[in-house]
Amino acid sequence: MRGLTPVAAITDAALIEESLADPERFASLFDRYADEIHRYATRRLGQENLSAADDVTAETFLAAFRKRSRYDLSRSDAAPWLYGIASNLIAKHRRTELRRLRALARVPSHDENPFEQRSIDRIDAQRLGPRLADALARLSSAERELLFLVTWAELSYEQAAQAFDIPVGTVRSRLSRIRAKIRNVLEDTR
Repeated sequence: MRGLTPVAAITDAALIEESLADPERFASLFDRYADEIHRYATRRLGQENLSAADDVTAETFLAAFRKRSRYDLSRSDAAPWLYGIASNLIAKHRRTELRRLRALARVPSHDENPFEQRSIDRIDAQRLGPRLADALARLSSAERELLFLVTWAELSYEQAAQAFDIPVGTVRSRLSRIRAKIRNVLEDTR
């Protein structure tokens, strides 16, 4: 046992490379990221779709395992790669997601005390929810995915760029346009 590096000290790239000769080594990558990917899938698909989030998580690691020979070993962190795979799988569920967002946008707000509540309602998350859902529904699936990777999965711009295989500057400009679209929808529905 002397001379072996503990799994926690091995980079993701090294684990992937080792898994090419010893496929069981890939399980360590699953152990590192499965909970994180599952949380992201759950947030993207909704709590009511836990089984879909379970499926996306399993499919993400199955796809990653199958594609591991093509992984860019110069990237020591595999999280952006895994999020990219998960994002593609979540996109398959986008029609359901879009229907859910549109339904949420139709939920009436409760305005029991209009005069006193008007100022509070502007910042009240419950009232903002339908308008925000409408704004999100108006984004393309690629725009929503980029926004959610940065906000919900808390990927850096650099990691999001890796996940989508685009330049960091493109991530910055797309996010700027996405935020402007959301602001416009929220301002138009006041």
